[in-house]
Amino acid sequence: MDKTNIPNVLMYATATCPYCINAERLLTSKGVVINKIRVDLQPELRAEMTQKTGRRTVPQIYINETHVGGYDDLRALDLAGELDELLNI
Repeated sequence: MDKTNIPNVLMYATATCPYCINAERLLTSKGVVINKIRVDLQPELRAEMTQKTGRRTVPQIYINETHVGGYDDLRALDLAGELDELLNI
């Protein structure tokens, strides 16, 4: 990964969500640091997430300013070979 162009990854998540855990595992396997917002600890941030994304489920993932969506969306990008490009790696 180009250290001068480290991606800003934001993920709305809960502690027990298996999709959140899988998304975190996939992103960390690529050497990415995730800025995680735990909506289970701060319920008011779930309302913020819903307003920003139009979705109520977690995870909701942003890479830089791009809303990727949830785990299935993230995995589809990876399988298509587009996730590394989005992460600049």
